[in-house]
Amino acid sequence: MKISLSWLQDYLTITESIEKTADILTEIGLEVEGVETFEKINGSLQGLVVGEVLSCVKHPNADRLSLTTVDIGRSKLQIVCGAPNVATGQRVAVAPVGTILFDKEGKEWKINKGKIRGEVSEGMICAEDEIGLGDSHEGILILPTDFTVGSELKDYYDTSSDTIFEIGLTPNRSDATSHLGVARDLAAALKINYQHSGQVEPPSVDAWTIDNRSRQVAVEVLSKEGCPRYCGVVISGLQIGDSPDWLKQRLSAIGVRPINNVVDATNYVLHELGQPLHAFDLDHVAGHKIKVQTLAAGTPFVSLDEQERKLHSQDLMICDGADKGMCIAGIFGGLGSGVSSGTKEIFLESAHFDAKWTRRSSER
Repeated sequence: MKISLSWLQDYLTITESIEKTADILTEIGLEVEGVETFEKINGSLQGLVVGEVLSCVKHPNADRLSLTTVDIGRSKLQIVCGAPNVATGQRVAVAPVGTILFDKEGKEWKINKGKIRGEVSEGMICAEDEIGLGDSHEGILILPTDFTVGSELKDYYDTSSDTIFEIGLTPNRSDATSHLGVARDLAAALKINYQHSGQVEPPSVDAWTIDNRSRQVAVEVLSKEGCPRYCGVVISGLQIGDSPDWLKQRLSAIGVRPINNVVDATNYVLHELGQPLHAFDLDHVAGHKIKVQTLAAGTPFVSLDEQERKLHSQDLMICDGADKGMCIAGIFGGLGSGVSSGTKEIFLESAHFDAKWTRRSSER
C-alpha cells in the first residue's frame, strides 16, 4: 500500500525526518518496505534554462533543420533545431549539454554536445512533451516573453514533489487501509513516545448540504447477511471532465491512474477514508431502484473490462429495479451502468459488504 507523506500532513503535523517517520511506522506494525520520491514533473525541470533565440537560419546541409544561436544568460549556444516553429526573438526552454531529460516511460537520457549534419549543436531547444509540460510534439515550447533569459525554468512551474511510503500491510490491519487510518496510528505513537499533541484533523464535511429530496431512489436489501448496511445519495447537474491538477497529482503519487472527476473523487475517498464508493449513472438504473441480492447461478454479467462472467449463486449483486445486475458488490462494476462522458446524474453508493462474501466472490 502506498501512503503519501503530504497527504498525511493534511491531518497531522509531522516534524520528524522522512527516515524517522518510516522507522516509527515500522515500529507500530506498518512495515515500510520502501521510500520513493514522486515528482509532479519527472526530473523537476532540473538543468533547464530560459533562452532567447538570437538568430535562426537554414541549416546549410539539411532542408528541415535550422541553425540557431540561443542566449541562455551565462553564454550563447549554437543549437541545431528541427522544429518547424523556431524563430528569432522567441523565449524557449533550453537543455544545455549535461542536462538529464526523461522519456515518456521515465527512462533518462543525457544531452550531449555533438555534430548534426556537420554543424555543432550545444544543447537542445525543447518541446513541451520532452520536459513533462504537456503532450504536444508539434514544435518547440514557446515561453512567455516576460520569462527572464538565463533563469531556471523550474522557477516558473509547479515542480512540487512528495515522499511515498510503501507499506507492507498485513490482513489484521484493516484500520490502516487509508491515509486517515495511518495518520491516527502515527499520531498515537508520536503522542506517547515523542511528546506530540496527538491531534488529528480529519477532513471537514461542514460544506456538505442536501439541496432537495426530489430524486428518490428506493433501496431494498434482500441479502442482509451479505450487506448489513447500504446507503447512497443522488448527485445531479454533473459535467464529466478532468479532475483538478491537485487531485490528479495526489492519485498519481500513490499509483492510481486519474480517469475523470467522478471516478477520481470516489478513488480519493477510498484512499483517504478507506471507504469504497461506487457511482452509477442514474439514467441507467431501471425504475430508479437499487436491489441488493443474489442472482441465479450462471446468470451472465458483463463487467467494466468487457468480460462476460457467469455468476455464482452466492455472488452478492447490486441490481436495478428490473433485477439486472449492475455490479458485483465490492468487486466489479458493470459495463452498462458506469459513469461515462455523457453522465449528468449519479447514484453514489456507500455500503458495508460482508468481508467473507466479498472475498469468496473475488477468488472465484
